[in-house]
Amino acid sequence: MKKQKGFTLIELLIVVAIIGIIAAIAIPSLLRARVSANEAATVGDIRTVISAQAAYQSSNGSWYEGKFQCLNSPFAGCIPNYPTGSPTFLDSQLASLQAKSGYVRSFAPGAPPQATALNLNISSPGSVTSYVYSATPVSQGQTGVRGFGGDHSGVLCFSTTGLPPVTVGTIALDTNDVTCNVLQ
Repeated sequence: MKKQKGFTLIELLIVVAIIGIIAAIAIPSLLRARVSANEAATVGDIRTVISAQAAYQSSNGSWYEGKFQCLNSPFAGCIPNYPTGSPTFLDSQLASLQAKSGYVRSFAPGAPPQATALNLNISSPGSVTSYVYSATPVSQGQTGVRGFGGDHSGVLCFSTTGLPPVTVGTIALDTNDVTCNVLQ
């Protein structure tokens, strides 16, 4: 009788058990890496929005934009006489305020400027004096852990609860609140 070559049942069970142990060790690390990547992407997006609003402000008579879509289409009835072929301030994905990188995005415009201060020849009718842009995890603990926010002052902070940082007054982040941990 010929001796058959192959693995015994016990050898196969040992290999399967080892693979299971390795997977049990690796999966939590991979989930933490995904959460970290989502949070880093969100922080980058908030910094992009802050920069876009600052650039828009210089083209809009020193006012921010309250209609978030105008950052992507400033020539579509937003900034008067803005050349059609000129660059936009924000890409369409960020301007749409749709969930991205495991975070739900929101935008809160501040108060409009006084009518006497607004020059409609160079300023958008949607001009505002301030704004807050925030992001919260779609699924707390799985897509992200912290909530983030940025405002017209250029401050970017996070809350450890996953909720957006607290705002105060005329739509600004409350940097004195314990839930607003300022990022540098």
